[in-house]
Amino acid sequence: MCLAALAGSAGCRLFGPAPSTSEPTVPTLPGQSTGVFTTARPTFGAALDDFLNRRPEAQQPIEFPHNIHVGKEIMCEVCHEGVATGPVAGLPSVRTCMICHAAIATDRPRIQQITALSEKGIDLAWQRVYGFSNDDHVRFNHAPHIRAKVECATCHGNVGEQTVAQRSVDHTMGFCVNCHNERKASVDCLTCHF
Repeated sequence: MCLAALAGSAGCRLFGPAPSTSEPTVPTLPGQSTGVFTTARPTFGAALDDFLNRRPEAQQPIEFPHNIHVGKEIMCEVCHEGVATGPVAGLPSVRTCMICHAAIATDRPRIQQITALSEKGIDLAWQRVYGFSNDDHVRFNHAPHIRAKVECATCHGNVGEQTVAQRSVDHTMGFCVNCHNERKASVDCLTCHF
């Protein structure tokens, strides 16, 4: 029986269609090295980075000086709309910038760049610096943290010393659970996970 199966497979190879030597016709995904599709990650490196919770550094469209804005005591809620009322901290649009900068520091090159974008109707393509991937199954909501008077720096580091925002705090499960324990907040799984 085994001999028949072996002979059959050899015969199929000899008399079957020749294997294709051309490139696969399936388009590759960004970072994918071959046309083979996988539901996991496009490369081993991407899978390893995801497993180790390493994210690429965000590339921002302009160098936003957090240190200047925080130094002038402009509250985070002014630029990051919705942070006190909903789950997501909004990223500032050009319109948000122009609320102040239609009249303030209009002679500065960065403000002139933002003004030009506003006049053309083009928005800033910010990249999020913090956030959870869908694979984390975390349901994070900023609003209850703001109501509990958790300082932004607790989770985002001292942004007042940064120009362009950078990840300076790792949002691991241990980090969140320790903070919840210190503040006597719920550590029930369904508080954060779905």
